[in-house]
Amino acid sequence: MIMRRGQQLLLPASPVFIWTSLLVALLLNMAQNMGLWGRAPWIPDIVAVVLVFWTVHQPQRVGVGTAFVFGLCMDVHQASWLGQHALSYTVLSYLAITIHRRLLWFPVPVQAMQVLPLFAVAHAIELVLRMLGGGTFPGLWLLLGPVLEAVLWPVVSVALLLPQRRAPDPDANRPL
Repeated sequence: MIMRRGQQLLLPASPVFIWTSLLVALLLNMAQNMGLWGRAPWIPDIVAVVLVFWTVHQPQRVGVGTAFVFGLCMDVHQASWLGQHALSYTVLSYLAITIHRRLLWFPVPVQAMQVLPLFAVAHAIELVLRMLGGGTFPGLWLLLGPVLEAVLWPVVSVALLLPQRRAPDPDANRPL
């Protein structure tokens, strides 16, 4: 792959780190839902952000199947319709795979603006399924969720790429 000017060459991502970050995101989502605000519609979905990140950066390791499994875990945890999160995460992962090559050409703040519609689609799918199941409309606060997820994108990008940015064995004579 041709890299843009100034982009640092990254080390390969460790599979253990990838799966650990996904599990930590799942636990953070679960802790959020049991916390002070409960399942407020404006709370960002951390699993969705981390799933999109790894789907964009490691599509061979994290894809639609992984998104489906983590969606089922969230469905079971929230006692919602079985498949509500699974469907939204699967569509989100599919859309992330379709744009992953183009997305990596842009700097991180521009990437955040480009993943915002993906997060909005995922929230719209969850809303439609919830409404079909007889739920009530949560209000316009629902629009804040995808925006907060897009705001989290640069933070997640820096945090999850940090282990790959270090030099394998630093040497004063090595150019990389």
